[in-house]
Amino acid sequence: MFHRFHAVLMNQVYNSIPLAYGLRNSNTYIVIMRLFYITASLFFLVACGESNTTTTSQKAPEKTNTSTETTTILALGDSLTEGLGVPKKQAYPALLENKLHAMGFDNHTVVNSGLSGETSSGLKARIDWVLQTQPSITILTIGANDAMRGLPLDLVENNISEVIVKLQNNGSQVVLGGMEIYNNLGQEYVQGFKSIYPKLAQKHQVPLIPFFLAGVAGDSTLNQTDGIHPTSAGYQIIVDQNIWPAIQPLLQKQEQ
Repeated sequence: MFHRFHAVLMNQVYNSIPLAYGLRNSNTYIVIMRLFYITASLFFLVACGESNTTTTSQKAPEKTNTSTETTTILALGDSLTEGLGVPKKQAYPALLENKLHAMGFDNHTVVNSGLSGETSSGLKARIDWVLQTQPSITILTIGANDAMRGLPLDLVENNISEVIVKLQNNGSQVVLGGMEIYNNLGQEYVQGFKSIYPKLAQKHQVPLIPFFLAGVAGDSTLNQTDGIHPTSAGYQIIVDQNIWPAIQPLLQKQEQ
């Protein structure tokens, strides 16, 4: 293209020099032609450079971001969620995230929003702040501290119900972790407390982990010295045997 442009331009310059002046075959003509050649060449190269820049800038917006969006799973609850007494990397939220990645769910992250001593009333009070994480799935395990304080069962049930509704209205799929307590508060209270979780699971149509601590509670080798909070080995069992079977169908459904 450059040589064609140069030939046309030089031909026009040559024809523009009058024969009458006798310049076409003189040294002056040679100098003039060289100057025209240099000027024309520079002009052409600059013009091509600007053209390429413009083309590139016009195509830039067509590029798309191919990064995979992160999916958040919210671990919401009290000290059993927080992992009281074990390093954060050995609490169930971290162990669950490890399992997710091992099972191929690399774009999933688990947020630990457990708070030691949390009651259902305390959780209800902070739920709006927690929802800023925009969780796709929420594993809700709350109520043990209410029961240890002997709080009214209808209060506990209503609080958990309101939390579930808020999560669902925010677009989060809720997995409810059931809890049980020792018999020191009387059989009526113990059974009433245990029945809260299947009742709420049915009411709000959410998956239920019948007993969050199943396979771990009462086993001294899987619990810390307080007999309440699991060790890291206990948390691994909870993840593998209790949590994973409950959330796996939800994960597979999301992948479809």
